[in-house]
Amino acid sequence: MELKHRPRRLRANAAIRNMVRENHVRVDDLIYPMFVIYGENTKNEIPSMPGVYQYSLDLFVDALKEVVDLGVPAILLFGIPESKDAVGTGAYHEHGIVQEAVRVAKKYYPDLYVITDVCLCEYTDHGHCGLIMDGQILNDPTLDLLTQTAISHAQAGADMVAPSDMMDGRVGALRQGLDQAGFTNIPVMAYSAKFASGFYGPFREAAGSTPQFGDRRTYQMDPPNGNEAMLETALDIEEGADLIIVKPALAYGDITYRTKQRFGVPVVAYNVSGEYSMVKAASAQGWIDEERIVMESLVSMKRAGADLIITYHALDVARWLQK
Repeated sequence: MELKHRPRRLRANAAIRNMVRENHVRVDDLIYPMFVIYGENTKNEIPSMPGVYQYSLDLFVDALKEVVDLGVPAILLFGIPESKDAVGTGAYHEHGIVQEAVRVAKKYYPDLYVITDVCLCEYTDHGHCGLIMDGQILNDPTLDLLTQTAISHAQAGADMVAPSDMMDGRVGALRQGLDQAGFTNIPVMAYSAKFASGFYGPFREAAGSTPQFGDRRTYQMDPPNGNEAMLETALDIEEGADLIIVKPALAYGDITYRTKQRFGVPVVAYNVSGEYSMVKAASAQGWIDEERIVMESLVSMKRAGADLIITYHALDVARWLQK
């Protein structure tokens, strides 16, 4: 039988496979999440996230050097305060841990792009992302505190803010507040399609943000809902979002695809803590080839339409790409 089409011709060797490859993961695509804490000479490994640490500011500088040396262009900062209260004061304090970490990063590595997570959950004694009254999460009163947080990050030198709280109207509130404070050029990267997922467990250990009662299902999206993600995204873009995050990434590739196809804005896939930990656990048992699995996962996010990827694998990926 004569075959006119032989797709295997373009798979014959590494050279031709590389030449016709449709999607690539580049180091410029990566954003590395980092956790900072008060104290000195402290580097706490997260038990459920091997290779991920909480850094005191003195050792944070050393960790940043590795990020910069590997060519990773951006970090996403999360802070763990010394104390917590009902209104999350540490989130928007002038000398809060994230604010101080931004100043350190910009002092030593001014060209490193610093993104800050804007939320209250790490700073409240109840672990929720908003103010509480009679067991209910208050939406509108929370917006003012989130806006104060974003402005304080910008004043410290942050290049971009990323609200992750999922309160209604928070992108518009942040955009208005930043503009009025003179920070019209600070982009907002919105966690627009953020689902109430089981993949966040290890992060809550890393950030100390486990809710003390209930859960976050009244403000994070229900996992079965795709159309709701489109509504959330449309609202955030209308309010001024510059980039859109889909979180988690692996189980929500369809949402990444739909977001990119429908809106055409820069889309960021968040390869979250549970996805990272599963790979690390299976690799430690010798069940999988970690590098192949990670790269296959990340390229699936690019194939779905992601422009950027937030991932705890970023440093390892940067090393692999150098080979």
